Order: sequence, then C-alpha cells, then structure tokens
Amino acid sequence: MALYYSLGSATTEIDDATLEAALRETLDKIGPRERVLALPPDHTRLNSRAGDITGMAYKYYGEKMTDVMPALGTHFAMTDEQLAMMFPDVPRELIREHDWRNDVVTVGEVPADYVSEVTDGIWTQPWPAQLNRLIRDGGHDLVLSIGQVVPHEVIGMANYNKNLFVGCGGSKGINESHFIGAAYGMERMMGRADTPLRRILNYSQDNFCRDLPLLFVQTVVGPREDGSLALRGLFIGDDVECFEAAADLAVQVNVNIMDREPKKVVVWLDPKEFHSTWLGNKAVYRTRMTIADEGELIILGPAVATFGEDPGIDQMIRKYGYRTTPEVMRAVDENEDLRGNLSAAAHLIHGSSEERFAITYCPGELTREEIEGVGYQYGDLAAMIERYQPEGRQTGWYTTADGEEFFFVDNPALGLWMYQGRC
Repeated sequence: MALYYSLGSATTEIDDATLEAALRETLDKIGPRERVLALPPDHTRLNSRAGDITGMAYKYYGEKMTDVMPALGTHFAMTDEQLAMMFPDVPRELIREHDWRNDVVTVGEVPADYVSEVTDGIWTQPWPAQLNRLIRDGGHDLVLSIGQVVPHEVIGMANYNKNLFVGCGGSKGINESHFIGAAYGMERMMGRADTPLRRILNYSQDNFCRDLPLLFVQTVVGPREDGSLALRGLFIGDDVECFEAAADLAVQVNVNIMDREPKKVVVWLDPKEFHSTWLGNKAVYRTRMTIADEGELIILGPAVATFGEDPGIDQMIRKYGYRTTPEVMRAVDENEDLRGNLSAAAHLIHGSSEERFAITYCPGELTREEIEGVGYQYGDLAAMIERYQPEGRQTGWYTTADGEEFFFVDNPALGLWMYQGRC
C-alpha cells in the first residue's frame, strides 16, 4: 500500500511534460504489466485531464492496454464525437461501454449495522458493493482508475473509489448511494473527504477488492487569474492516502468562501459539457450554500435538451419534479416506481432549493411547459444571455447595464461556493 507520487499546491502548475514523466515514473515503479484496464471518467469531466492521462497511459503500455471503460455511472454512453474530444489518443476499438443496469456483479455487502452507524441511522440496510464484471473478471493485472478530486454533492469529494462503485457500479448500489447522500444532506458533506458514503465505499474496497490490482491517478484542477485552468495537483497511489492528499488540496483550490451572500447568481453551462439537468444541476448544488434567502439562481444552458441521462430517470424527473425534501421523501414512501429509482429521488432532492431561493432555468431545447412541469421557473435563453452577457466572463461579481449586481459562475463543475456564514 503506497502513495507513489505526490505533487501539488494552490499555486502549482503541472505542465504536460511533468505530467507524463510522473505517470511514466510511477508505472515503471510498479513493474511490467501484461493486461491493463483503464477507468477514466466520461466527457462530463472534460476538465479533469483524465483524457490526456488515459492517452499517456496508452502510449506507455501500447497493446498491453486492452480495455478502456469510461466510468459512465448513469450517464448516456459517449458518442463518437465525445470520445474523439475526450480521448483523441486512444483507439476506438479499446472503448467499452459500462451498462449500469445489466453488466455488473455484486462483490460483497457492507453490513447493515455499519451502514446505520456511519449514516446516523438514516439508512439501515446492507449496501451492495457492485462493479462492472469486466473489472472483476477481465483478467487484468492492472486496473488504472483515473479522475479529478473536486467537491461533490453525493459523496463530499468526487473520485477515488467512487469511480469504481458508482461510476462503474450497478443500479442498486448507485440508487442507494445517491439516496444515502441526499437524505444525509448535501450541506453536511460537500467539500469534505470523510463522509458516510465515503466510509461505506472505503469499507467495500478494503474488504471486497483486496485482489484487484488497483492504481489511482487523482488530479486537482483549478483556475488561474485569467480564468483558464491549471493542473494544480497530481497524486498517484493504491490506497486512500492519494485521495486524502488530493482532497486536502481540492479544498484549497476548489472551495470558495465568500464574504457576502449574492441575491442573484448566474451560472453558465458549457454546451460541450452539459446536455441535461442531471448534469446541469451542478449549478444548484455548488452555489446553494452562498445564495441569499429569497434570492435567485439563473441557469443558462444552451445545450440542455433533457432532464435525466437515463430514459427511466428522465421519466421519473418529469413525473415527480424537483420538490422539497419532505415532498420527495413522501413520494418515495407512496410510489413504488420512485422507490425503485432512488438515484432519481436523490437527484430531485439535490435539485430543489427547498423553497429558499428561486431557480430560473434557461434551456436551449426544453420548453417552458417542460421546465415549469418539474417545478422550475422558465427563462428565455436569448433574453437572459443578452442581459447577463456570459461570453468571455470569468467567475466573479458583475453589474448589468441597468445596475443589477450579480455573481457569475462560468463552470459550476469546478468548484463550491459557500457564504462564510453558512460554513
């Protein structure tokens, strides 16, 4: 068990040559491998540098990298265009699609008493640790898990073994993991490495994955003063130490403590990255702890065309809408279809303002009827773009031509904004 490579600070800039040299140094250190499986994120984590790292690993291993399986979780499979954008140096014939509903195995169960203990009694059932069967049965002598550590609404800090048990997990495990996080409360977890769900996943890794030849490559990415992105940290290891080191840096780089509460927050959803409210609601998750009571969040989503990244979940969102936690919990109790889609129920909780502030969605393709049908206010995208002028703006405070002050976020996936009075 080792931390093989550790480099990073809030001001560090790791260039491509250093990144590739660090990866090569580590792979040399662990010794030759004959059959390698890479588990990077999909295009929704485009800024993670995981696509570049996957390409560098393929360059190192060549034909001995036999499989590359993006950790889709519940997301749609990547298109050819998205694959080319994310993995330009990886042959298409190596790509495997993760099927979270069918192509999984349960490798163990976390005991109910442990789950109950770490969740403060919120969830009292055993939790199934599920993996894509290629990870367990593919005969690989290296499973290279790649990804970015950044604040996350379900688990506190993204990546590490979440990449395995959620990104490459099964429907039951994903559903219950999302619901555990939602019921426990986002505000209690976001930006923290030690959370109930993380403890459950750590237990699963420690007890059910001892024979898996895992190596984790963890990045931390943050903005420069000009708004462009820099690779601030790189941590490579085979146990929790690499994740904890990355999470410590991500707090410095990605958690933004604000000295006043904005009444108006405007968030831009890059059309290359955000095509659904399932993804785009990072605008809600990552700003909710800074928006003032009775304030407004305006979400500019030019490519938002659907709600869920999965047809079944999309249907659940349309049916039940983004309601308050008590309303969603009651709907779970009363409706079998929602009980069978707990990740959808969790997402409905995550996407609600709990009636504390207004959410105005300005989608490129969804209609007013669709947006209002799930409980949001509808905004005309063209009119809002003309008013708030997102093109070229960096995250920060601005004022409209008629004197309205607003706080602008150019990519909600890259951070967490918290008013100091809510920390």
